[in-house]
Amino acid sequence: MVIDFEQARFAMVEQQVRPYEVLDLRVLEAMTKVKREDFVPARHRKLAFADMALPLEHGESMMKPTLEGRMLQALDLAPEDSVLEIGTGSGFITACLGHLARAVVSIDIHADFVERARSRFVGGDYANINVQQADVATFAPGRQFDAVCFTGAVVDLPEHVLGWLRPGGRLFAVRGLAPAQEAVRWLNQDGRSEALSLFETELPYLAGLSPVARFAL
Repeated sequence: MVIDFEQARFAMVEQQVRPYEVLDLRVLEAMTKVKREDFVPARHRKLAFADMALPLEHGESMMKPTLEGRMLQALDLAPEDSVLEIGTGSGFITACLGHLARAVVSIDIHADFVERARSRFVGGDYANINVQQADVATFAPGRQFDAVCFTGAVVDLPEHVLGWLRPGGRLFAVRGLAPAQEAVRWLNQDGRSEALSLFETELPYLAGLSPVARFAL
């Protein structure tokens, strides 16, 4: 069966993402323009627009399109903003961030994810994206950002990352113990971080940020 990717992408945005309370027109435009099918593993390309998480290597996965939309909307990005993404993964969200913001730094602990994303961002409209291999636990950006987002779940948010937000900056992450996780947005209010629970969801953990195994005798 031949898939009309343009029509399928339009239907994903209009029939899945928008009804999931994603009403930011810039977010909807970005998700329409970025060719999600080019970021999905080849074996799952026909499922690129299904509202389901798609597996990647290293036990990680792409978010469902509806969750991607809610996250991008929660960041409330302006064209002049700078963004730090924790977890490049497939690079799809990175590309959307590149459409929405002035500059994007994206880090991932997995070298193959980083190299693949870099190859996808050569030329075209992605000159404002910088992908680096790094571990969030030891990463030192040396600057602050207007927004920070985690593309995988965390048990608890590493406190030091809140220091990477400029005044008025926003941070999005999914935290908690599966399956009872929550999407949360933090706002930097003059050096004081305020957390707002947005909705319940479930997401695989980012490498190094999963629960510590407990052994019972």
